[in-house]
Amino acid sequence: MALKSVERRGALDIAHRLLQTTGQIFRYAIAVGKAKHDISADLRGALQARKKQHFNKLQEKELPEFLQKLDGYDQGFEGDTQTKLALKLLVYTFVRTSEIRGAKWNEFDLEKKEWRIPAERMKMREEHIVPLSNQVLKILEELKPVSLHRELLFPNRTKPMLPMSENTMLFALYRMGYRGRTTTHGFRATASTILHEKGFNSDIIELQLSHSERNKVKASYNFAKRLPERHEMMQWWAGYLDELREAYSK
Repeated sequence: MALKSVERRGALDIAHRLLQTTGQIFRYAIAVGKAKHDISADLRGALQARKKQHFNKLQEKELPEFLQKLDGYDQGFEGDTQTKLALKLLVYTFVRTSEIRGAKWNEFDLEKKEWRIPAERMKMREEHIVPLSNQVLKILEELKPVSLHRELLFPNRTKPMLPMSENTMLFALYRMGYRGRTTTHGFRATASTILHEKGFNSDIIELQLSHSERNKVKASYNFAKRLPERHEMMQWWAGYLDELREAYSK
């Protein structure tokens, strides 16, 4: 069986995607009268379950030193200001790396203090609102002259119509000494853990992480749900990061 041969290679994600594609093909064949039965339905459960991926993340006690190092990234580590600001925005908003890389200035409403990421750029293809803290507004002000007022916040150096490389921020973490200790995605897990521990409502945290509801009607309602509480939480998070940084420098 072809799927089993892929599974034996350890490529579980590919095997599951192949099974899903097979089902799509057979359902189309049934619709046009070329087949009578979807054989993929009989194979459900035949493959090993996908292994849940756990990203390395920083613990709360590691954040103060990291934030201090990040502040000085463009002074050392052979770093640059654009990458430093991208990482800062990532830490303060805990969005996905792809959402930072593709961010466009016209997505930001600085008066409302909101970043509205369009559905086509979200993993779950649903619009997402990121409340902007006062600290993030300052990052954006610092970024404007660095991005040279282009459409993208973080344009590619050699091809400015394209976003920065997907490895730019990850390699910056390596230069700072965090290889194997965290990934860019790991900051989402760090924020989630701390916010839960500090007593923030789990629903609000999950909404802000854009862990999407699969019910489409509910999802369209939830993307803007409980925004005042999310604004409050994101401002608290930014202030908390500042407190950690300042405490480390004393």
